[in-house]
Amino acid sequence: MKEQIVRLGEEGQDRKIMDNEAIDQILTKHQGQAGSLIRVMMEIQEENHWLPREFLAMISEKLEVPFSRVLRIASYYKTFSLTPKGQHEIQICTGTACHIRGAQRVLDTVQDLTGIKPGETDADQKFSLETVNCQGCCTCGPLLKVDEQTHSRISPAEIADALKKYD
Repeated sequence: MKEQIVRLGEEGQDRKIMDNEAIDQILTKHQGQAGSLIRVMMEIQEENHWLPREFLAMISEKLEVPFSRVLRIASYYKTFSLTPKGQHEIQICTGTACHIRGAQRVLDTVQDLTGIKPGETDADQKFSLETVNCQGCCTCGPLLKVDEQTHSRISPAEIADALKKYD
């Protein structure tokens, strides 16, 4: 897929985003199908890791859905991000079972290694960090998830090796 570079943020960091052709392919597949709104947003988010405002405008136009509705859905669901995300998304479960099993130590270690806090993305756009309430694997905690790879019963000593896989 062809990508384009855009300048973002005060630091002027370069960030690759999907080109209009790739977005058009997704939108054409669902054109005029307002009921496909969330599916389209998910497909674009999966490819691009976030939903820039201009993408939301394109979605609104092609699916014939008011822009306010598209923006409301993008803002409401935690699945969607209106700010750039890193290439790899780290999630740490801080639910009760994981908390009891040491989730805070896992979170502290990830923060130390990446230099970011929950809700942030590192300067290299490599990692984004989020805490989640439950991943549904309460007996396997503490739980660290990077993209779709789950690291269960992870100890702080194992985290650096786990993150090196994503270099």
